[in-house]
Amino acid sequence: MTIKDIPNKKVNNKPKILVILGTTSAGKTSLGVKLASEFSGEIISADSRQVYKGMDIGTGKDLGEYKVNGKKIKYHLIDVVSPKQKFDLAKYQKLADYAIKDILLRGKLPIIIGGTGLYIQALVDNLKLSSVKPDLKKRALLEKFSAPELFKKLIKLKPEFAVRLNNSDKNNKRRLIRYLEVISADGFEKTGRQDSPYNFLVLGLDFPDEIIKTRIIKRIKDRLDNEDMVQEVENLHKDGLTWERLESFGLEYKFISQYLQEKFDYEIMIDKLSIASYRFAKRQKTWFRRWQKQGQKINWVNDLVTARKLISQFLK
Repeated sequence: MTIKDIPNKKVNNKPKILVILGTTSAGKTSLGVKLASEFSGEIISADSRQVYKGMDIGTGKDLGEYKVNGKKIKYHLIDVVSPKQKFDLAKYQKLADYAIKDILLRGKLPIIIGGTGLYIQALVDNLKLSSVKPDLKKRALLEKFSAPELFKKLIKLKPEFAVRLNNSDKNNKRRLIRYLEVISADGFEKTGRQDSPYNFLVLGLDFPDEIIKTRIIKRIKDRLDNEDMVQEVENLHKDGLTWERLESFGLEYKFISQYLQEKFDYEIMIDKLSIASYRFAKRQKTWFRRWQKQGQKINWVNDLVTARKLISQFLK
C-alpha cells in the first residue's frame, strides 16, 4: 500500500487526518465519536494504556460510546496486546501508520484521539525513532535501580525528554532502561522530525482547570461505585499481573493496587488517586502547550459547533 493509492481529498497531494487531543476527562471520545459519525471517520486511539486488553475501566475505553444512532463507529489500537507484554512507542507508531493507511484506502477520515502526547507527536511530526540495539550489560546494571531512581537519571541526562513522559512511562522500568540505553548511545541524536506524508488538523479540547478537576473526581467516583474498577484490578492480578506491573501503569492501577495490598484505606486511596489524576491532567496540558511553542498549530476548542466548522474548512 502506498500513499498515492489512497483515494482521499488532499492538500499538496497529502491525505488529510484529524487529531483530537486533550487532558484526561476533557471529553475527547464523546466529541470524536460524534465527529466520526458526521465526517465518515474512524478512530485511532492515542492512549498508551488503552492498547492493553482487560484494562477497560481504569483507562476509560468507554467502548459503549462508539455508537451514534445505533451505528457503530470503528476504532483502532484498542485492545491490541496483553498487559503482560511489552508495548512501546515504536510499536505504536508502526500499528498506527498501518491503521491510517487502511482507513484512507477505504475512503474514510482517520481521527486520532488521545492524551498521550508522545504518541500523537510521533505520528504528526513523523518522528524517526532510534535503532540503537539493546545493551545487555548496561541493562543488567540498570535493573538494580527502582523506577523513580531511573527516572532521576533520565532527568539529569535528558531533561527536555524526561518531562514529556506520561505517568505510565515514568513508572515503567523497562521503558526507562531503554530510554537510558538509547541516550548513552547518542541514539536521540539520530532521531527527530521528518516531513510527513499527511496533512493534519490538530484540535485541542480546552477547559478551565476547575472544570477538569470536577470531572476527574466525578469520573473516579462513578468508576468505583458503578463500574467496579477495584474488581478490574483484582482480576488483572488474579490473571497473573504482579502488583509491581500493575503499579507501573500508574493512576488507577497504581493506587488501587496499593489499596488492595492494604497500604492504605479506601478513602485515602480515593484522595490519592484524585490528586494524582488532576496533577496528571496539568502535566498533559503543559506538554501540549510546549509542543505548541515548538511550532505545532493546535486549534483549541470546547464545543462541537466550533470543531465542526474547522473540520469542514479543512476537508474542502
